[in-house]
Amino acid sequence: MFDKVVERFLRLSPVTVLSRLAVQRALDPTWLDQVFHQHRDRTYQKDLLFSSVIEVTSHVVLGLQPSLHAAYQQASLDVSFQALYGKVGRTEPSVLRAMVRGSYERLAPVVENWAVRARRLVPGHRVRIFDGNDLPASEKRLALLRGFRGAALPGQSLVVYDPDLDLVVDALPWADAHDHERTLMKEMMAEVQPGDINVADRAFSTRDLLRQHRQRRAYLIVREHGRNPNPTEVGRRKFVGRVDTGKVYVQPVEIPAEQPGEKPMRLRRIEVHLDESTEDGEEVVRILTNVPKRLLDAKRVAEIYRKRWSIEGLFQRLEASLHSEVRSLGIPAAALLAFCTAVVSFHALSVVQAAIEQAHPICAQQPLSTFYVATELRRTFDGLRIAVPPGYWSEHDLQSPAQMAQTLLEVAARVDPAKLRKHPRSTRKKKKSKGYAPASEVRRHIATARARAAGTVNYDSG
Repeated sequence: MFDKVVERFLRLSPVTVLSRLAVQRALDPTWLDQVFHQHRDRTYQKDLLFSSVIEVTSHVVLGLQPSLHAAYQQASLDVSFQALYGKVGRTEPSVLRAMVRGSYERLAPVVENWAVRARRLVPGHRVRIFDGNDLPASEKRLALLRGFRGAALPGQSLVVYDPDLDLVVDALPWADAHDHERTLMKEMMAEVQPGDINVADRAFSTRDLLRQHRQRRAYLIVREHGRNPNPTEVGRRKFVGRVDTGKVYVQPVEIPAEQPGEKPMRLRRIEVHLDESTEDGEEVVRILTNVPKRLLDAKRVAEIYRKRWSIEGLFQRLEASLHSEVRSLGIPAAALLAFCTAVVSFHALSVVQAAIEQAHPICAQQPLSTFYVATELRRTFDGLRIAVPPGYWSEHDLQSPAQMAQTLLEVAARVDPAKLRKHPRSTRKKKKSKGYAPASEVRRHIATARARAAGTVNYDSG
């Protein structure tokens, strides 16, 4: 009977079946409970399993339910909502981080079987993009915040992104939203391996971070800050060619030794003189790196640094395609739980997208939209979840990464990619600044129906 139901979904909405298989791999309940037991410190499980908490939260971040309370009402839990919310509000960051890292380790070997994601930016080296993500102000539901007129910030995360596989490698949840993201980087350096190429913005442009990369025999490509690390010029600037965004120059610089017997650190400063200025009006982007020229020339370094913007696209997709920012969750641990659950759910969507791209070569010319994939999932996922019990999918837990990749590919072959492709806006039309307007003008209003009936707008009335 269940085979017939699944076959009907395969015919009418194969994306739903594809998503269900990916979610099973990314959020397997047995594995989630193992993660909790291995990494918990103070919290414990009794009547409410960690996997059940994640399941309820995932329904919110996937858009299947509008709130945690609504998701609780639809769930079959033998505990009160107060017990669920208490568990959510006490989730330990170490457990969340382990969940994100473990999800990457479970899904990366699957994606690596497909040629569309197997190509590397730098063959033989891991490229990682670092950036901080601040959670937006939450609703002031906590009693101590109700009299505060400003914004209440529930926390932040330092995210490590793999641009080759389009997956999040690591995420460090941090409750104190006022700590600088550089302080979080200290926790991440333990995971940096020799030969890694890390890419970061100018918030991470410090002498200390460059020295730590040298000590670990790793490489850093970072945009130079105006005051840090303030290297000394030791050679002339040379023009080396062009990239898509402008002219490229390179200049040798160095950072003096800090300890007796230590050698100065030789770096390359790469300048990209932009054809069009940035939104902030900057016409030159300066990049510092300790990557040797034999590995990457200056133009290639500039091209890889430009990939740093892909992590900004990741954050936009988390917000637009998933509900990674649940403003009703004001307790930091709860807000960070929602964000990390959204990251793991994004892993499932990314795997779905990669499988479709591998099955349909036309996607190389017509890229897929994560938003449309998520919309299709929200439309029918709940129906499949109700019609087919969880145990039906458990057999896939025993599949090897190669077997799972083949299963997903067979389902993806049934998808019509034209229904999921992006519709990018034209780049010809430039944004125009609205400029300053007096408050008296901004507060004016007009009835659109009257303006349409008159065929004009009376700018002196209102």
